[in-house]
Amino acid sequence: MNRLSVAVLSALILIFLLTISGKAEYKHEFTGASKCRVCHMSKKKGDQYGVWKESKHASAYLTLATEEAKAVAGKAGQAAKPPQENPACLKCHLTAWDAPAELLGSKYSREEGVTCESCHGPGKDYSPIKIMRDRALAVENGLIIPEKEDCLNCHNQESPTYKPFDFDTFWAEIAHDNPLTE
Repeated sequence: MNRLSVAVLSALILIFLLTISGKAEYKHEFTGASKCRVCHMSKKKGDQYGVWKESKHASAYLTLATEEAKAVAGKAGQAAKPPQENPACLKCHLTAWDAPAELLGSKYSREEGVTCESCHGPGKDYSPIKIMRDRALAVENGLIIPEKEDCLNCHNQESPTYKPFDFDTFWAEIAHDNPLTE
C-alpha cells in the first residue's frame, strides 16, 4: 500500500471510531415510563410518576415537533434533519434515542420523551418488586442513582437553548423521593 492509501484508510477508520464512540452501550432493556407508573404513582409513596408527568421532561420529545424547535435547530446549524429525527436533538430529548430496537420493550414510547429511564437506567432487570425492595440488588441490575453530573450530560452549554443550570434549584422542581424509604 502506498502512503496515500494508508492515510485515507487511517482517516476512514478514525471517522468510523469517532462515529460509534458517541453511542451508549446498553446492557438492559427499556420498559417505558408507563411501566414505572404501576409502582410509582401513589401519593403516599411520593408520586414519582406524577412529578415526571408534570415536568418538561415528559414533553421533551414532543417539543421537537414545534416550529420553535425547527427554528432553534436551524440557528444551531442542524436544519438538515427535522428535530424529531436529528441525533443532535434526540440525545437530550428522548430516552433510548440510540438504543437498538431489540432493547425497547413493548411499553416503550418515543412520545414519553425524557423518562425515568433516562436518569435511572433501563428498567427491565431492576423493576421487579423483589429487586426494587433491595437497593443494592436494584443497582446491581442496572438502577442508576443519578447525580448532578448526570444532569449535565444535557443541561450544558452545548444546548442551543442553554440557560445557566443551578442543580439545587432544578432538582427541587423535580424531586421525587419516596418518603417511605427515607
